[in-house]
Amino acid sequence: MTTTTHPLFAEALDGLGLELTVRSFPEGTRTAADAAAAIGCELSQIVKSLIFAADGVPVLVLMDGASRVDVEAVRRELGAGKVTRADAAVVRETTGYAIGGVPPFGHRTRTRVLADRSLLAHTKVWAAAGTPNTVFPMGPTELIEHAGATLADVRERVSEG
Repeated sequence: MTTTTHPLFAEALDGLGLELTVRSFPEGTRTAADAAAAIGCELSQIVKSLIFAADGVPVLVLMDGASRVDVEAVRRELGAGKVTRADAAVVRETTGYAIGGVPPFGHRTRTRVLADRSLLAHTKVWAAAGTPNTVFPMGPTELIEHAGATLADVRERVSEG
């Protein structure tokens, strides 16, 4: 690795046998737009790692940075009664990371993971490396595999017109 990252994420990389190039941006990559601007890539190449609660059970949704999660689609995909966005305390408790730095894998707690198919539109995507100012590149198929994610269509559809 070329820079230091969150110890939990570094431990996960070691456990997976992965050597990644982690890039640090002092100006921050907390939001997808910030990350895309800092990296110089398309907004849709940023992977957002978002925690939701499905019937009270945390679930991770990986979404491209240009899109929003359709909570109803997540509910249907999981067969849940109710899906809500997790608050900051639940995100930190579940993942071990603060919002804005949650990576797609290497979490404190194993959760169910859904990855939106839109991530497959790119040959390389960028995801948080455990802090709000570190990111790493990876092919989307490999990232989805390491995250243990199920591919799903959970992107909010924007109506034309």
